[in-house]
Amino acid sequence: MNRFTNWLRKVMYGRYGQDQFGLFLMVLALVIFIVSLFTVPYVYIAAIAVIAYEYFRMFSRNHAARYKENAWFLKNTAWARNGFAKLKYNFTEGRKYKVFKCPKCGQKLRVPRGRGRIEIRCRKCAEQFIRRS
Repeated sequence: MNRFTNWLRKVMYGRYGQDQFGLFLMVLALVIFIVSLFTVPYVYIAAIAVIAYEYFRMFSRNHAARYKENAWFLKNTAWARNGFAKLKYNFTEGRKYKVFKCPKCGQKLRVPRGRGRIEIRCRKCAEQFIRRS
């Protein structure tokens, strides 16, 4: 196993490797393969093309071009990634805390749920107000 690991390190030395766009391409290829099982039989050729492009990117030595491609992907998918992050927060931390806005400055303040009526003090402007948590 150690011999294989060393060989793989030598092969990948100076190569671009895997990034977020590459991971997306691999998942896309898997989805296309699964869809090809239930639809037209030649759809799998598109999945093979996506995998070939991913391997081209992974073994490329042109780091600048691959970095630009990944940056373009991250820029254009930020809305989806941020949306999933908000959903994750709402399902985990959102149940533990309640968020209020300060009536004076608009600062968002997070307080624990289930404490009844509490007095909240804004850390930004020192405004105090009472809300039900």
